Amino acid sequence: MKLAILGATGSIGQSALDLAEHFPDYIEITALTCGRNVELLARAILRHRPALVAVHGPEERAALERLLTEMGLAARPAVLCGEEGLVAAAAESGAEVVLSAIVGGAGLIPTFAAARAGLKLAIANKETLVMAGDLLMPLAARAGAEIVPVDSEHSAIFQILGGLRSPSVRRLILTASGGPFRGLTVDDLERVTIEEALNHPRWVMGPKITCDSATMMNKGLEIIEAHHLFGLAYDQLEVLIHPQSVVHSIVEYQDGAQLMQAGPTDMRQAIAYALSVPDRWPLLPDGSTGGLPNYRPVDLPRFAFNQWRGHLTFEEPDFATFRALRLAEGAGRTGGTAPTILCSANEEAVELFLAGAVGFADIARLVEQTLNALPARPLTSVEQALNLRREARRLTKSFSLDLRR
Repeated sequence: MKLAILGATGSIGQSALDLAEHFPDYIEITALTCGRNVELLARAILRHRPALVAVHGPEERAALERLLTEMGLAARPAVLCGEEGLVAAAAESGAEVVLSAIVGGAGLIPTFAAARAGLKLAIANKETLVMAGDLLMPLAARAGAEIVPVDSEHSAIFQILGGLRSPSVRRLILTASGGPFRGLTVDDLERVTIEEALNHPRWVMGPKITCDSATMMNKGLEIIEAHHLFGLAYDQLEVLIHPQSVVHSIVEYQDGAQLMQAGPTDMRQAIAYALSVPDRWPLLPDGSTGGLPNYRPVDLPRFAFNQWRGHLTFEEPDFATFRALRLAEGAGRTGGTAPTILCSANEEAVELFLAGAVGFADIARLVEQTLNALPARPLTSVEQALNLRREARRLTKSFSLDLRR
């Protein structure tokens, strides 16, 4: 399989490259992209020899060229930059499968380019579905592009259903770990530090998604994703807190039967399934294959007994404390451009928090202010979504100045 990875230096991209390292007979890398981490990209180029790479801008391109010269790499890839480079990597590199793993709205255009080209799209960039799922899903259907989710929760549902749609589903239950602040109060969240927000109890992820998990915005975004991916109404989508993070999602059918998917807290399983479906690669060592290092299956009964004294627990989310979850659900129900505004405002607010410019509790405040300031309208084009993203981020940043006075 020929694979292009958009966002190769992030946590999902690195996990995918680890799969390519251990399963070279299955994966051939055709293109890699990154923003500014050219050192990590250069190491990936040296190992996987893609034909094309793309970076943020001319400065990063020059830095990458210098690194490749220092490494003595004779056969070099074409090095592009900017939006043109991302689109080329997504749709013009000869890839059969595109892993969309760029964080934030920056992944919108190349993800749409891959869909427009009719390629198989393994989608980990949740912002594309949240901001423009109303446009992406019909485009993919028209172009014959197969969309496979990579998020662990949506991958779990996809694995249970055997695809994206099933007419006999009554509801979907997405599980959430609760993040590092489960059980805290509204007042407690006012004192949260950046280091605490980035200390997730179960998953190893990039800073943006880790922060989203701490606010529970991530789970709200996933509800909107599930609406688009599986074609269900918001009344059919629920969230349950599951601190052990063993059960990734539950599907309830119209006859009352509930099927759950359980697995390790290791994104390589979800990525591998998205790339290999309907097959499954031998990730577990069995004597004849090496499998993946540090990859441990979940022997569910023994795991529950040994690690959690026989208990796997589920509880309702605390919507009053974690307001971001309610904001996301409300934006999803409103529809149109509301999810675009929500997603963009959250991007800016999280960046401001990670830069130390606002407090942790201010993230939800800023998102709510921006949602209130920009009325929702019908979403008609990718250009509209991108323009609104810029406006929402600008407004969110301006609102943050008032918080600092």
